[in-house]
Amino acid sequence: YTDWAWTSFVVFSISQSTMLVVGAIYYMLFTGVPGTATYYATILTIYTWVAKGAWFALGYPYDFIVTPVWIPSAMLLDLTYWATRRNKHAAIIIGGTLVGLSLPIFNMINLLLVRDPLEMAFKYPRPTLPPYMTPIEPQVGKFYNSPVALGSGAGAVLSVPIAALGAKLNTW
Repeated sequence: YTDWAWTSFVVFSISQSTMLVVGAIYYMLFTGVPGTATYYATILTIYTWVAKGAWFALGYPYDFIVTPVWIPSAMLLDLTYWATRRNKHAAIIIGGTLVGLSLPIFNMINLLLVRDPLEMAFKYPRPTLPPYMTPIEPQVGKFYNSPVALGSGAGAVLSVPIAALGAKLNTW
């Protein structure tokens, strides 16, 4: 079952395109400098390489984590910003469309080169956490019929009208 590839491609394409456009437009609007999208994408790329190195240090294979290709799409966004004479709305609409169309293409090449994550997950299981970092299961619904829970819930509900009444009485 390898449907993970298409699902992750779609989800990551949408999220990374949005992340790049929103962040880069934010930078460009406040600086007014065409070129800030490429600068922003370079920062994103460096952070992702650092994260990739951290995963590698944990013992995972080097191609287990894929570094997204942001820089070429950011260059298209910068070119749009420059070509539209710094028209912010045109940069958002046209540049955002170009990023949304180009980033998935660049990342598709990247995704074709990655090893099967499911196979890797079984081959390289997660390292076990020390006891003090082991997550505690949430106790959902444990105190559903507890008189203490019922009393605190009733108190929370009644506190709003009582506070409103107190405020009304205080104005007399």
